[in-house]
Amino acid sequence: MRSARGGGAGPGIAASTGTRIGMTKIMPPYVFKYSGVKPEDWGLSGFVLIAESHISIHTFPEKNFVSADIFSCKTFDFGFAGEYLKDAFGMEKVECNVLDRGTEFPKDLNGAAGMVRAERRRVARPTAPRHA
Repeated sequence: MRSARGGGAGPGIAASTGTRIGMTKIMPPYVFKYSGVKPEDWGLSGFVLIAESHISIHTFPEKNFVSADIFSCKTFDFGFAGEYLKDAFGMEKVECNVLDRGTEFPKDLNGAAGMVRAERRRVARPTAPRHA
């Protein structure tokens, strides 16, 4: 999600975003300040590890720009998440891109074990040298 306005509300919003969309926070947010080569490039970045993957938010107050990424193998209401972040940061313009992720994530332990064994066999097989 990208914003044409906003940037100063703080990356701690990443933690509350995860909770609001039904994710499981497994650590508190980490927030870092970045000072760029040009003074207007400074910003704050926040990262929250969730059981389903992670949420990161990068703010650039001088440029009125926010970038938020929600990576999850679990489905969630991305429309609600977008509206929540839009309201939290006071965004006027939002660009939202949704990608399918975790489509091959095994849903049961037996399936996962079978996939791992098959991959190990594939990797362990020596390949025949190719002659030109």
